[in-house]
Amino acid sequence: MTETPEKKRSAPKPSRLRIGRRYRPSRLEGTYDAIIIGSGIGGLTCAAMLSAMGKKVLVLEQHYTAGGYTHAYDRNGYEWDVGVHYIGDVGEHPTMTRKIFDFITNNQLHWAPMDNTYDRICIGEEQYDLKAGRQQFIDELVSHFPDERANIEAYLQRLNVVAKAMQRLAMEKILPNWCGPVIRLWRKLREPTWLNKTTREVLGEITSNEKLISVLTGQWGDNGMTPSEGSFIIHALIAKHYLYGGYYPVGGASKISETIIPQIQASGGDVFTYAKVETILMDGNQARGVRMSDGHEILAPLIVSGAGVFNTFEKLLPRSTSERVGYIRDLETVNRSMSHLCLYIGLEKTAEELKLPKTNYWIYSSDRYEEDMQAFIGDQDKEIPLVYISFPSAKDPTFTQRYPGRATIEIVAPANYDWFAEWHDKPWGKRGDDYETLKEAFSQRLLEHLYKHLPQLRGEIDYYELSTPLSTDYFCFYPRGEIYGLDHDPSRFEQSWLRPESRIKGLYLTGQDVMSCGVAGAMISGMLTAQSIIGLRQGGKLMKKIFSNKPVESPASATDELTKLSS
Repeated sequence: MTETPEKKRSAPKPSRLRIGRRYRPSRLEGTYDAIIIGSGIGGLTCAAMLSAMGKKVLVLEQHYTAGGYTHAYDRNGYEWDVGVHYIGDVGEHPTMTRKIFDFITNNQLHWAPMDNTYDRICIGEEQYDLKAGRQQFIDELVSHFPDERANIEAYLQRLNVVAKAMQRLAMEKILPNWCGPVIRLWRKLREPTWLNKTTREVLGEITSNEKLISVLTGQWGDNGMTPSEGSFIIHALIAKHYLYGGYYPVGGASKISETIIPQIQASGGDVFTYAKVETILMDGNQARGVRMSDGHEILAPLIVSGAGVFNTFEKLLPRSTSERVGYIRDLETVNRSMSHLCLYIGLEKTAEELKLPKTNYWIYSSDRYEEDMQAFIGDQDKEIPLVYISFPSAKDPTFTQRYPGRATIEIVAPANYDWFAEWHDKPWGKRGDDYETLKEAFSQRLLEHLYKHLPQLRGEIDYYELSTPLSTDYFCFYPRGEIYGLDHDPSRFEQSWLRPESRIKGLYLTGQDVMSCGVAGAMISGMLTAQSIIGLRQGGKLMKKIFSNKPVESPASATDELTKLSS
């Protein structure tokens, strides 16, 4: 049987999908109560909450579209998300995550449920499903590990312990600095000693079944650290986040920023794109505004950086200031997270015609996660240790309305930034034949993983392009291509300086470096930053507004909104 070759790819063209207003000094309107650098979900959440408390907030985004890792882009007649592969805790049960989303979007963001099996863990030739719902999750795993029911239940109990501990950690981050030592002592006396050990250490205390440990940790790519390196805290937050299923924004990932921005504008604020901040202006130890790359200065009494701690203290602040208050020294206590490859795929048939699932695939060459990862990062020709496959067009019920007769797939894998460093100074889209040859080799390797698990797709691909760590640097301003901000190892969760209020008067931090990676983690950090700014009393009023917000329709009714959302 003759295989149909993939069609020739055309040169990449800039995305037409733009959220936010293009920056022009003439478009600034009067004075602002706060300036937020970066329009990731942390910055947008903080801005929307400050706006809800009557503050006029200006959000400045250096990219051509707002949203940070929640943005989407289109090319050659297709659309992909770049980081919103699935969200948990947004179903009908009123979790904090769902409450915040409803509040900051004024109930305009709707969610479509994925398949009951939200993640499929493929280890070698074996396959294990993670199913939505506590009992279904347990029963499915027990079908593979019949002697491990009690241990699986004990594991889920530990997830709950971590969730409660994180509430106390969040309080520590927003209370005055002098409260920190007391809270940390109280936590040390009350919290279990295993809480911030590595994931593999904690699970080794629960079960001796190494295969079960490998399955339970099969989502480690969601934080970028293998089980023997990452803290159990981040593992537990992710695992519990998806325990009741995965969801996808109706209308695509760009709907997140699109529905938040009107809440920021309601108090006179705005979100500008192509708005690169060159430096934070200082007056002694007081942040007083920002200087843009065009030389224009914008003043405000409050500056919030959602650009990550490395960018904030090494690039945006004057070096002398960062050194004087100790942040250059603090940066030595944390590490940049994993970089990655992402293959964006377009097909000229619908997800239904191609039988694409709403389930994510986690594909591992073996259950020796650490060994396989180390070998690959040291030698790109070694087998790719982790391949994650997502099917966004199958998850979004409005996709075929916006892109009739089409479907999309995304494949993510770890990478070493150094493999691509020699092309760092070359312009995007013009890095030369050698760079394109390397990208093509990785693309074909990733496609073979796709064909192995969905063989019906061989010969069906119309378009594909590979994003490398250089793309993450270029578009999202992470210089080593790091996707999760900081590494989530145990030491990271012991850093008391990773909090919203900085040591510089008028300067605050937000985003995934403050709390944890992921859309929900960065969003909650945005809420914590807003609370730190407005204080405990006003913060209480803000929380009352969030929890008194009227609920939206259930996710099951999301498809009923197609006409309204598409118009």
